[in-house]
Amino acid sequence: MQVQISFKSLIYAVMVLMATLSGCGGDEKIPVEDEVVEPTDDAVGVLEELPQKEAETIDIPEGMVYVPAGDFLMGSDPDKDPLADPLDEFPQHQVFLDAFFIDKYEVSNADYTKFVEATGHRKSTFWDNPKYNHPDQPVVGVAWGDAVAYAEWVGKRLPTEAEWEKAARGTDGRIWPWGNEFDPTKCNFDDEGKFDGHLDGFAMAAPVDSFQKGASPYGAVNMVGNVAEWVSDWFDMDYYLVSPRKNPKGPENNGMGKKSWRGASWFAGFNYMRCAYRDYDDILASGQIRGFRCAMDAPKSK
Repeated sequence: MQVQISFKSLIYAVMVLMATLSGCGGDEKIPVEDEVVEPTDDAVGVLEELPQKEAETIDIPEGMVYVPAGDFLMGSDPDKDPLADPLDEFPQHQVFLDAFFIDKYEVSNADYTKFVEATGHRKSTFWDNPKYNHPDQPVVGVAWGDAVAYAEWVGKRLPTEAEWEKAARGTDGRIWPWGNEFDPTKCNFDDEGKFDGHLDGFAMAAPVDSFQKGASPYGAVNMVGNVAEWVSDWFDMDYYLVSPRKNPKGPENNGMGKKSWRGASWFAGFNYMRCAYRDYDDILASGQIRGFRCAMDAPKSK
């Protein structure tokens, strides 16, 4: 899969500009109705001298989506999101990120089993539990270090909190990956406290490729719901007050040993399904609600 960037609009603009300039003089009024503007000899000469830049292409690794470089809104605006948590999600702020790739899906049990068999790494806590061990379900019962080890084995890394949030919501500050109105059919969450899947179809974790209609603007699936996802950052509820404008990596370890996770899970209510929601746990913790997905740096434009 490739992304292409065209430069035709630049060429056209130069042609029109040169044609317009060649027709200007004194106070003479030139009628524009039904006028066809042809490029002048001067304009053609300029175009011939312009360097011809080839269209840029980006090879997207299999199973990942591309998130281009640029700004996005991170955190919550209380005027737009009444569910926002003032302790963790304020202030909403603009962040610039370099381009990156992120997995389209959460890492599955099938993916993680290959890693365990190849490296001898310890199995997930729920590897023999039929509620959570289907090959297509996201792996759960993995501590933060297990997620890091898997990511390194496949040549990737965990996303930062900022990368995760941009991949989930895009650049317009939307509340959920699909927009600003909650839709119970677009994510796997705790259906009205009943844990029976009567709204979303799943009582517990769904296959990683479920809920395609709830994908983020970049095509990442299950960014909210299904399982919460470890990210690389240490957690600090006040970090948004001091985080750098460009490529924030999270705070230094404050000695508490807490790592951030994002996205909430099938166990959480709809108010936790928001892109800006953030939480944390002990670096050694594992449980049936937490998994992960991987990220990778994208090549910088020349």
